Amino acid sequence: MGCGTSAARDRQAKKSEKAIKAAILIQRWYRRYMARIEIRRRCTWSIFQSIEYAGEQDQSQLSNFFTFMLDNFAHLNETGKGMFSHLLNPSDQKEDSEEQMLKSYEKIQVYDSYSGPRLSFPLTVADTNALLHAFKQKQQLHARYVLQLMYETKKFLKKLPNIIHLSTSYSKEITICGDLHGKLDDLLLIFYKNGLPSAERPYLFNGDFVDRGPHSIEILIILFAFLLTYPNDLHLNRGNHEDHIMNIRYGFTKEVMQKYKSHGREILQLLQEVFSWLPLATIIDYKVLILHGGISDTTDLEFLSSLDRHKFKSALRPPQQNVSVKNDRKRGAPKGHSSSQMVRSNRAYFSRTHSNSLQRERTESSSSPSSPARYRNLKNEPLIHNKEDVSDETYFSSALDDNPVLDVSHIDSLIRLSELKPKKITKEEKEWKQVLDILWSDPKNQNGCVPNSFRGGGCYFGPDITAKMLKKYNMKLLIRSHECKQEGYELSHGGKVITIFSASNYYEEGSNRGAYLKLGPDLIPHFVQYQVSKSTRKLTLQQRVQVGEVSAMTSLKEKLYAHKSELIAAFKQYDKTDTGTISISEWAAAMESVLHLDLPWRTLRSRLARLNSDGNVEYQSCFEDIQIEQPTTEVQSNVIETLYRYKADLEIIFNIMDKDHSGLISIDEFRQMWKLFSKHLHINIDDNAIDNLANSIDINKDGSIDFNEFLEAFRVVHKIDNKENK
Repeated sequence: MGCGTSAARDRQAKKSEKAIKAAILIQRWYRRYMARIEIRRRCTWSIFQSIEYAGEQDQSQLSNFFTFMLDNFAHLNETGKGMFSHLLNPSDQKEDSEEQMLKSYEKIQVYDSYSGPRLSFPLTVADTNALLHAFKQKQQLHARYVLQLMYETKKFLKKLPNIIHLSTSYSKEITICGDLHGKLDDLLLIFYKNGLPSAERPYLFNGDFVDRGPHSIEILIILFAFLLTYPNDLHLNRGNHEDHIMNIRYGFTKEVMQKYKSHGREILQLLQEVFSWLPLATIIDYKVLILHGGISDTTDLEFLSSLDRHKFKSALRPPQQNVSVKNDRKRGAPKGHSSSQMVRSNRAYFSRTHSNSLQRERTESSSSPSSPARYRNLKNEPLIHNKEDVSDETYFSSALDDNPVLDVSHIDSLIRLSELKPKKITKEEKEWKQVLDILWSDPKNQNGCVPNSFRGGGCYFGPDITAKMLKKYNMKLLIRSHECKQEGYELSHGGKVITIFSASNYYEEGSNRGAYLKLGPDLIPHFVQYQVSKSTRKLTLQQRVQVGEVSAMTSLKEKLYAHKSELIAAFKQYDKTDTGTISISEWAAAMESVLHLDLPWRTLRSRLARLNSDGNVEYQSCFEDIQIEQPTTEVQSNVIETLYRYKADLEIIFNIMDKDHSGLISIDEFRQMWKLFSKHLHINIDDNAIDNLANSIDINKDGSIDFNEFLEAFRVVHKIDNKENK
């Protein structure tokens, strides 16, 4: 009996041991599987974020191009001046004439056939409910009501201070939402989960209501309607995308012009005013500071409270830039000093405020052979100082070749300070810098404050800057938005900085959650996460990662194609014997030296390039599965590549030139557009090549170019994706 019991025990022990071993093996496998998924997820996220920030740098560069056009082209051609100045310069009209213009909505007739909501002012809850119902049904608000709503919103915002002060003593909780970026479904989901704005349920929306998503105008209409209905219970901060120059690139301008063809320009012009009157920050219970971007080591809340925020139609352009050469002289600018030189002064001011960090970056970039191009080859030739001494043609040509502004790729780029005479920093420069920093800055883990060269504007501020700021104003917490976070929110700087982001699926379906936070009298944040889903079936983690991965790799491969010539040249620097292969380390170094995306290239190599039997990278394989769908045989390949690289910028410029929004511009306008743009970027492309391209695009030979056909002609096709879909 004893022996049988002992044997049974042994068998049971062996079974248990096997089960434990199996469990350990499964656990190890699962951990490795999850680790691989996490690596893929992080790589995907890095790609999305790097490409997004690279686009913001491109936008700053395009802003410089507009400034260049105003300074060096518009004064020669009044048509050209109007082409750009109506989008980039604030109105110089007097208040009376402006009021007449803004009230033009009264002349717009609403016909009986219009089936959408009809607003009556002052607005009531019935109006806000009608708007919500209409937008859920995909209806559109009539332009007459849109203009009146914007006009009434502007009147209200003008009465508000730069920094709003709120108190939780009048209500249990305040709900704070981050970026929405035109994602109406996220806003509707927030209202469904948390309730509509009311006296019992106050809201603060922390900027970036527009751009990127398809329903920016609907979000603005809803927020402005609730603002007028509950002026004490719904609050808005300005974001860096409440900026008409950003809107040109990131979709809002195009959305408005498509939805409101007849009155789109009036709506956009009025929105410039509305955006410029949005408050800059909010303080709750004197303890919590809420602003869109962040702070710098020079952020001064008292100074921010006193400045005229309305002057800053765009934070990308200081007030001194908003004038042409001709206007500079009328206002008494020193002879020979154009607004481009004023821009350089502003950039010099930015550099002086961060001189130590800039000196470090200058040293690092000059010593590194792979440093970004924006840190190298800056010209040092002086501008022509007396336009009257030369002909217009000579002046224009010199400005094209010598203007140092053209070499500056974004707001905080390095410039040669030796070119600039020391000058006293003006009040307007200080004001612009303060606004720029709070709209564009990001937190970082390291101490200090350095220029945010990755985005192209604002600063990176460390925990010490946060601690200093909070101590100075006796505060506990800084809440900001401006950055997409995978969980919809993130705590940094020891919990003293909270990032809240409310647009779920920002990069791709399943890429991130959205979130909002609720703040009560105890000032302890409570987070609510969500994710809008188009599908009734919930995706698994692997499926979500895979969907994001495909989209991210598609974008990255298109980036590779846009820089194909530069990449091949960089690869060949390592391939001295022309074998077509280089080591993985050399491949990664070459990729970063050209693209400057700060990505884990070694990890991404398996998705981008092939290895040979010796373990070296066959670098031509990077481009095997991508090509232009309809190659234009008459045009040089380097022209096609260059045009593809700047396709987004060219589309923006095209839309500005196409005033009647017919989708057509003349061949001469196309030539002129590209010639100026290529001069601005110092791209050497033969004029004959551009002529050949223009003629090849003009398929029916009517002397006009359909830009939609132009964009389609340069659409990149991913061969592998196409094979998989068949």
